[in-house]
Formats: sequence, structure tokens, C-alpha cells
Amino acid sequence: MIKYFTNNFEIINLYKRPTTKSEVVTQMIYGDSFSIFKKNKNWLRIKTKEDNYKGYIKNKKFSDYIKPTHKIHVLRSTIYKFPNKQKKISELSFSSKLRIIDKKSKYCKFSKGWVHQKDLKPLSFRHKTPFEKINIFKNIKYKWGGKSFRGIDCSGLIQIFLNFNNKFCPRDAKDQVKFFKKEIRFENIKKNDIIFWKGHVALAISKTKLIHAYGPMKKTIIMGIDETINKIEKTAKLKVIGIKRL
Repeated sequence: MIKYFTNNFEIINLYKRPTTKSEVVTQMIYGDSFSIFKKNKNWLRIKTKEDNYKGYIKNKKFSDYIKPTHKIHVLRSTIYKFPNKQKKISELSFSSKLRIIDKKSKYCKFSKGWVHQKDLKPLSFRHKTPFEKINIFKNIKYKWGGKSFRGIDCSGLIQIFLNFNNKFCPRDAKDQVKFFKKEIRFENIKKNDIIFWKGHVALAISKTKLIHAYGPMKKTIIMGIDETINKIEKTAKLKVIGIKRL
């Protein structure tokens, strides 16, 4: 039987190799779980429970698996030491998962402190459409491998909203384009269709606009679909390789 652990830190980087000079391939946010299949004094080689992603993380004191009850549904949620706003400890990012153990007034307690109940939804909660709140990441900086309000990349942006809505999604664009099977013609594109290039992905938010975490602009940005296609073809010599619908 596989033993799982839970990330009890705000954000943890997963590296390609066991050194901080290596590429950050993805991140775990608070409440993500993982199994360990290699360890030494400084590093753990792990596989994430949510998407089976492999990488190296620093060897820290992680929790045994904690079954969450709630998740953060705002871009960032403040953790307080007490059930009031007097002493801030840290912040949790959208889609972080936690186990509520107590409630007082309008605050809910978990192992690290208190969060406001308005920032929480039950773990089973789903939006009517998975990308309903994707605009909360507008202007968040681009970060390769990122998955939080501190920085996010293009495929992380797609994955985190599907994960929040209890849907599986691979981590990388190259795997996402294979995973989603329903192919759409460009002339039929509509809101919530997912547009893929080699190594890049964006979400249509209307027939003419899209949102994506775009490296060259260093942030998550809303652009025209035609404008984006032309820009990527001109600057990166890449054409659209697929348009998928959930």
C-alpha cells in the first residue's frame, strides 16, 4: 500500500534534479499530497497524488496524509494566528486544501491557524463551469512551473481550475493536448475551449478573447485570439496544434 504525505507548506517547488539550481518543473500548494520513492538527508524524490508528477523536493518535516474538508476559492487567503485579523501568519493560494478542525465566529481553524470562512468552499464544491473564476489570475506574474498567486505558468493555470473543480488534468501542455479528446474547428471556437500550441496553452473566454499565462508578457493576460495566434506564429514560429473542448 502506498503511503502518502501532505504538503503543509504554502508552496513547495518540485525540481527536475536534486539541486535548487535545477529547473522548477511544477509546484505543490498547501494540501497537495505525494508519495516518496527515494530519499536522502537533503532531498526527496516524489510523485504527486493529484497528477502523478515526479520531481525532487527539499527534505522537510511534512505531515502524514491529511484528508481535507475544504478548499480556498479566492486568489489568496490570509492565515491568522487567532480568529480575528490582528496577527497575520501567512497566505494560502487558490485551490489549497485544508482540514477544518474548529470554527469560531466567522473564522475556521486548521493546523496552521485561522482563515475567514468566506474564503472557503467544501471540498466537494464545483463551479457551474470549471473556468468560471479564471480571471482572478489576471495580471499575476508568469513563473515557469508556478501554480499560485505568486506566479503561474500557462498549463498550471488550466490545471489548477480543473483540479479545483475535482477534475483530473495533466500538468504539462504536451500531455493536456493528448488528454482532452474533443477536437474543435477554429471557426467553431467558443468560451471555455482550450487552445494549444507546442509547449503553450490558452483558454478562450469568448469567441474572440483568450486568457493565458504568457511568458513574453511576464504575466497572465487577456488578449484577442487572432492577435495571439499571429503573435506566437511571428515571434515563436509556432502554429495552433489543437483546440479542445471539455
